[in-house]
Amino acid sequence: MPYDYKPFAYRTPPGLTEAEPRHDVIIVGAGPIGLALALDLASYGVECVVLDDNDVVSVGSRAICWSKRSLEILDRLGIGETCAEKGVTWKIGRTYHRDTELFNFDLLPEEGHKMPAFVNLQQYYVEQYLAEAAIAHDLIDVRFKNNVTNTSQNGDFVTVSIDTPDGQYALKSKYLVACDGAKSPIRNQMGLDFLGEFFEERFLIADIEMTAETPSERWFWFEPTFHPGQSALMHKQPDNIYRIDLQLGWDADPDEEKKPKNVIPRIEKVVGHSDFKLDWVSVYSFQCRRLERFVHDRVIFAGDSAHVVSPFGARGGNGGLQDVDALSWRLAAILTGHAYTSVLEDYNSERVHGADENILHSAGATKFMSPADGPEREERDRILAAAATDPVERAKINSGRLSVPCVYPSAGLDNTHLPEISRPGSVCADAPQGEGWLLNLLGGRLVLMGVGCTAPDVGIDTILAESNEFLRTRYLGNSERAVYLIRPDQVIAARWVDPDPDEVSTAINAIWRQ
Repeated sequence: MPYDYKPFAYRTPPGLTEAEPRHDVIIVGAGPIGLALALDLASYGVECVVLDDNDVVSVGSRAICWSKRSLEILDRLGIGETCAEKGVTWKIGRTYHRDTELFNFDLLPEEGHKMPAFVNLQQYYVEQYLAEAAIAHDLIDVRFKNNVTNTSQNGDFVTVSIDTPDGQYALKSKYLVACDGAKSPIRNQMGLDFLGEFFEERFLIADIEMTAETPSERWFWFEPTFHPGQSALMHKQPDNIYRIDLQLGWDADPDEEKKPKNVIPRIEKVVGHSDFKLDWVSVYSFQCRRLERFVHDRVIFAGDSAHVVSPFGARGGNGGLQDVDALSWRLAAILTGHAYTSVLEDYNSERVHGADENILHSAGATKFMSPADGPEREERDRILAAAATDPVERAKINSGRLSVPCVYPSAGLDNTHLPEISRPGSVCADAPQGEGWLLNLLGGRLVLMGVGCTAPDVGIDTILAESNEFLRTRYLGNSERAVYLIRPDQVIAARWVDPDPDEVSTAINAIWRQ
């Protein structure tokens, strides 16, 4: 493979020779979600220990499509620009039925954003960048080859038992966050299970290395001539790597389908030649499921340990980073004494809402791609047949609604007629600010932003945004002024045209549940 997998260093943990002091946070899992959470917590001054049973980044591309919102989160953590520069930028998607293009879409038709709509970047690169940043941070202790074998908690702390190459030891922490993936050992140790749907469908996923002059676009086919009766998807990645997904059907034997002698002829039909190298292959089935709750006293779940979705729509890794975004500032506020523990209920409700939205879209795409025999398939086939000439039918085609940040249900004050894009519960839309960008001025703290006016002094940071056409369109509309209360995760909590200081203070206290 083009990527050079180098093990991270294992260090004998101090807990093997003497009891360690109680830590603030233990994070289980050094994948993108666990490492991002560690870096975000550290940005608030919270120390944490990251435990992982492995010592290398994930093998194979795995998650590859990183959305604009994920890049904005990663930018706040210091690696967004690196990911955007290394990744293959794209915003155009094309959907075909057999050999006919039915439609295409543009995910970012407007200018005035720092980050692109999507970049394709192999998960191992994202993990590498995050791991390097975490290992270098004084507040983060990343421990590889540390396997958590048992978890227990009482009212004041969590205890974990850990196996290492040098023996066993135990750690205590005020909170534990399980970022240990879809098969989450922590979830299993606690006897928790997922709710939702398991679909009887299998897809082959393959990464190939080849030189080709293809545009940086998403290509999806229903019933292509090279793979009759099924679906297919192709994405371009860095280092001349291409991701190909091929629908197989539930009766396919996963072990047989993964063998190169069976994979290579399928890929040859897709690309039209044999001048490529097979780098990685897997067979997966569809799930759209989640935990009933993500917060269990002092044990919190984030990423795939909390929810799993079908891969079409790029909602797995992107949804996990939005978990990090919603959790870290709240957990930091609890640990630093700025908020009550009840703010974790807001994390739970918001991210359950986000997971349900992702599951709804992913399940809908799955059912459209692999309809049940009978009326469901007949209706799907009717839509595809009519879509070439009928725009109404074309709009019903679902090959994966691409990930965007959800708008949280919000009780935030909004007695205005300001633009819908900036309503409470939504992530701040970026815009140019001088030589930089608006989102680089926000995040990491609670802030009042004045647009066309000065924000009132109520004891928190304020900024006066520099007016320009993008800011006026996204934050003012027909108004001449507005004030926005923006959370540390760059989510709008409330907004006013003529703010009353007492109303603003009440909105601030509501964020901290005070």
